[in-house]
Amino acid sequence: MPTKKTRSAAHPDLESVMFTEAQIKKRVRELGRELRRVYGEGEFTIISIINGAVMFTADIMRQIDNPVRLDCVRISSYGNATKSEGTPQIVSSLTIDIAGRHVLLIDDILDTGKTIKLVSALVSKLKPASMRTCVLLDKVARREVPFEADFVGFRIPNKFVVGYGLDFAERYRNLPCIGVLSARVQNQHEWT
Repeated sequence: MPTKKTRSAAHPDLESVMFTEAQIKKRVRELGRELRRVYGEGEFTIISIINGAVMFTADIMRQIDNPVRLDCVRISSYGNATKSEGTPQIVSSLTIDIAGRHVLLIDDILDTGKTIKLVSALVSKLKPASMRTCVLLDKVARREVPFEADFVGFRIPNKFVVGYGLDFAERYRNLPCIGVLSARVQNQHEWT
């Protein structure tokens, strides 16, 4: 007897899967080709906004042969909420010199634009030769400050998504897919 499907097979807390692991891998390979066309064989520095962009950054790096340097910036903006909580704060900044170097800033999601704008301003003050931005997801409907990424994995509707580095209360980052978190989970307040 058929059963009524109410949850995603990928994880019981997902309402639906937006992008499968295979779709993500395919798009990351395409982004790697786009980056190679722009940077040629030259060296550049990748700055990853962590924790969210850690998986995306690692997979992008596997797609390029260029000599790259890597640094990370840690930003706090969501906490245990599903919406950005005011102004993002830099928790940990850069450790390598980027003056006169080509920089690629990578983030998991561009929604309000506040985080990437903050980090872009920080990077610009350090006088790189150039700076481009790459985001896995672009949620245009949530934009509060004007910002457009140079490279975009997927444009998505205004849904709260988790997986492949994206989290809710520091959970679900390890899912290989990207899915819409169920309203039931978003509304529970037992996690601290």
